[in-house]
Amino acid sequence: MGQLEEMQNFVRVVEAGSISKAAGQLGVAKSGVSRRLAELESRLGVRLLNRTTRRSSLTEAGRSFYEGAVKLLGDFAELNTTAADTDASLDGTLRLAVPLSFGLCHLSPAIDEFIKAHPDLTVIIDFSDRHIDLVEQGVDLAIRISELRDSGLQARRICPVRIVLCASPEYLEQRGAPEIPDDLRVHRILQYDVGGGSMIRLEDEQGREHAVPTRPHIVANNGDFLRDMAMAGHGITLTPSFIAWQALASGDLVPVLPGYRPRQLSAYVVYPQTRYLSRRARMFIDFLVERFGENPYWDQFS
Repeated sequence: MGQLEEMQNFVRVVEAGSISKAAGQLGVAKSGVSRRLAELESRLGVRLLNRTTRRSSLTEAGRSFYEGAVKLLGDFAELNTTAADTDASLDGTLRLAVPLSFGLCHLSPAIDEFIKAHPDLTVIIDFSDRHIDLVEQGVDLAIRISELRDSGLQARRICPVRIVLCASPEYLEQRGAPEIPDDLRVHRILQYDVGGGSMIRLEDEQGREHAVPTRPHIVANNGDFLRDMAMAGHGITLTPSFIAWQALASGDLVPVLPGYRPRQLSAYVVYPQTRYLSRRARMFIDFLVERFGENPYWDQFS
């Protein structure tokens, strides 16, 4: 095995946290990963990891070698990306973690197009709204819909995500349309469960925030379900436009309190700061940014 492969093996062990997890991510036998690590330490004449049956921790020499290896592997990947023909087909495996609704509705056709252009590429996808540990799970890229906070992740913005407050015309006819944010207190609210309480925050045209405590009528952890409940007349929901766009375009849902704006989010591709990006990952990110852009198709219904 060459020195570059030894470094790749070592970095994966460090980031996975154990030899067994690294072996699973690499798709090789645990004994093979352990042997490669031992060969690297033997060649360097120093112990890089303190190993137990469950976890591995870096020695002082190992930390120094890890930091240098990550930089060197990143430079090598960048060199390959620069030298490669960007029109050439990709191969290898791309591991993704994406939110359920966004992934099924909007990322599925994008991946279909990308794979057709690169038929030798294998894509492994985790559809879930939970935030997984990318390093521990061996995921290359994750899509996050959020106000991105400082973290140990690198991020690139894909597109804006507009949040809309909406309800069915039938519900508003029966219950009356709210005229000011405080009117929401007496309405039936369909809430997405993110563990952040039941406060609805809206901003008026002068930039003033209005925070309204509400008592949710239905709480769920899936936006598609809440959209359908809103269409059925069960209440008012706060939802991303990429979930409600077709219902808004057809008139099955209508905006509520149009003079007030909910907080706006963005869709990001995130990846570990220590992870050097493969050419396939870089090209996939570029593809998504170009495909969705600053005015994504789901916001062109109005």
